[in-house]
Amino acid sequence: MASPGHAQSQITGPVSRVTDGDTFRLEGLKPAIRVWGLDAPELGTREGTAATRAMASLITGQTLRCTVRDIDRYRRIVGQCFLPDGRDVAALMIERGVATEYCRYSGGYYKTC
Repeated sequence: MASPGHAQSQITGPVSRVTDGDTFRLEGLKPAIRVWGLDAPELGTREGTAATRAMASLITGQTLRCTVRDIDRYRRIVGQCFLPDGRDVAALMIERGVATEYCRYSGGYYKTC
C-alpha cells in the first residue's frame, strides 16, 4: 500500500471498516478516508443510517484506489475513491440518492450543484 504523501498521491487498499456514509478506513492505514465531494447525512438519523448501509454495500470487501485531494481538520485523508472497475464511489452514492454532492469542496465536479 502506498502511503499518503502530498495532495494528488494515490493510496490503494482493501476496505477494513465503513464509519458512515462518507467515511471509511483502509487496512493498514491509520487515518480515516473522507470521500471527496460527498456529503452524507449524519449518523444517528434515519437518512444517515441508510447512507452508511449504502456505502457499506458498495465498498465492503473491495480494494479501493483513492487520489488524495486534501487532509481535513480532523486529519482524515480526503480522497476521490474508485472501485476496482473504475467507478467513482461519490458518484455512485449521489446517483443512488443517499448522499449529495458537497458543492463547497467539489466545485461542481459531479454536476449536481
